[in-house]
Amino acid sequence: MNEWMAPNGGSKKKAKKKTHHHLNRPDPHNLAAIISGVTATANSFLNHNDLSLLPSQTLALESLINSTSNSLSTYLSLLPKPFHFNPLSLPPPPQPQCWFRRLLSADNSHSLWQHAFRMSHPSFFQLLDQLSPSLRSALPQIAPDCALAAAIFRLAHAAPYAAVARRFGISLADSCRAFFVVCKAVTTKLGHLFELRTDSERVVVGFGWSSLPNCFGVLGLDKFAIESEILGEDGFLMVQALVDSEGRFLDVSAGWPSTLKPDTVLRQSKLFHEVEESRELLQGPSYKLSDGSFIPQYVLGDSCYPLLPWLLTPYNRVNEEDSFGSAERAFNCAHSNAMGLVGDAFGRLRFRWQLLSDLRKWKGECVEYLPFVIVACCLLHNFLIKCNEPMPTPDKQVRIVDDDVAFDGVVDENAIRIRDALAMHLSRVSLRG
Repeated sequence: MNEWMAPNGGSKKKAKKKTHHHLNRPDPHNLAAIISGVTATANSFLNHNDLSLLPSQTLALESLINSTSNSLSTYLSLLPKPFHFNPLSLPPPPQPQCWFRRLLSADNSHSLWQHAFRMSHPSFFQLLDQLSPSLRSALPQIAPDCALAAAIFRLAHAAPYAAVARRFGISLADSCRAFFVVCKAVTTKLGHLFELRTDSERVVVGFGWSSLPNCFGVLGLDKFAIESEILGEDGFLMVQALVDSEGRFLDVSAGWPSTLKPDTVLRQSKLFHEVEESRELLQGPSYKLSDGSFIPQYVLGDSCYPLLPWLLTPYNRVNEEDSFGSAERAFNCAHSNAMGLVGDAFGRLRFRWQLLSDLRKWKGECVEYLPFVIVACCLLHNFLIKCNEPMPTPDKQVRIVDDDVAFDGVVDENAIRIRDALAMHLSRVSLRG
């Protein structure tokens, strides 16, 4: 019985304690106003300090403001109509000029320039001189310096097109158009910076300092993650690159799907065609070693590639109990050090141009443009080395190929002889050292 006896003997219903939960519930209108006010304050701070903050900081703050604004819009859409109002969106900066024009005239422009464009002021304008004619003809509605800066900013910071458009005072469509026009101009005008075919003597001299005579580069692969139904959840595109002793890219072949094996990529590349078929590359004189052996012109390649007379790969153990002699160990040590050049080059490429960062996946609909963008970034990488720009130092080295994917096809006997001769040479060098 939910009753109790009163003093006069009567019964009364038990009084129910009333709780006023609505008193503790915040007013949706007040909550929305507070959030909107905070967002407005953050936006005002951003607009008044965009030349003091690093680009990475402004991009992060913009992302938070937009995310908050979108969340607030979703929240309000679930409330009764009296509480509906438009949340804050990012308006154009109140300054009479866009961020880029103000940066050009700012007192601290040179220090901020390096952070914004991953290159110094002089290097940027040297690049602009080479690309301006192409940019003027393809983008008459945008000043060449603005178009180039917008594209480089996107490459350097993986900035969304909307963020690029706000900073450079151009439309969303023009920011997209400028990006691809600049990438095309780079690949067209700077293609000579892949110097294997034009400055091979410098390449050979560079490797000579590492006791690798007649070496014309180090060949490896890197992987760029993509979202693709065809290639699966862990699908990627492969980029094959030949690198010199200074970390420059000598040859780049981009856009190979992860369904292909590395040796298939090699055999379908232009590099393979020019060595094996048209005989345009690596056909120069052999180098005579101290023991009288001759070493033809060659490149070093990782174990995923076949051993060929012009492509020397490391010694691999057939069985775990097999052991290497001093010559094999000397060769594998020199080979491993050289392969690090490929990992360093790709690591610096990704670190400088965050659009290629291994932390992001390219959308499936953008896959056809990825090889084009990668080649442009490799050429810009070479250009900045030529300008004596400081090399970026990434947090980690890129390791291109795992040890368990070694090529298992037919072995070229002539290639074995050449590798053994070079191994003996390196062993003698190490003993003298």
